[in-house]
Amino acid sequence: MFSNAGIATPAQTVLGLDLEAMDRVLAVNVRGTAACVKHAARAMVEGRVRGGSIVCTASVAGSTGGRGMVDYYLSKHAVVGLVRSASVQLGEHGIRVNCVSPYVVATPMALRGFGGEKDAEWVESTVGVNMSLKGVALRAGHVADAVVFLASAESELVTGLDLVVDGGYKGHRR
Repeated sequence: MFSNAGIATPAQTVLGLDLEAMDRVLAVNVRGTAACVKHAARAMVEGRVRGGSIVCTASVAGSTGGRGMVDYYLSKHAVVGLVRSASVQLGEHGIRVNCVSPYVVATPMALRGFGGEKDAEWVESTVGVNMSLKGVALRAGHVADAVVFLASAESELVTGLDLVVDGGYKGHRR
């Protein structure tokens, strides 16, 4: 099962935190993901599915901090925590739980985050300067490949992993 829920409110800062807007982000990003994991896990356990795989989308925001989007960062940290806890609890049933954490991909949500006036090429080149891998733009297909790997039998001993797909963005931020 693949849970790919996510919304963001770019202007959210700690000092200006709109709690109602934050509740909406948490409802989708955390509660929605938790509901997916819960129901998929129950179905797999009740169906005695061994070798089941649950993959969630987190974000590099789930292991970093930033100048804005505090509610989004908070929510993605929670997704990583959920995945790690669920992997421990569901391991006895032979169910693997992992997440994929992409950097910025030029999706419609990301384009809106840049004010909606920029195109995908602009977003890719702008965020690309922060990646150590040069000459390649992070695209949805790269994230999909990581998800397919985590869902496949090729990763049968991988659980509790936060697989970062960021072209080296986090590597030079530590």
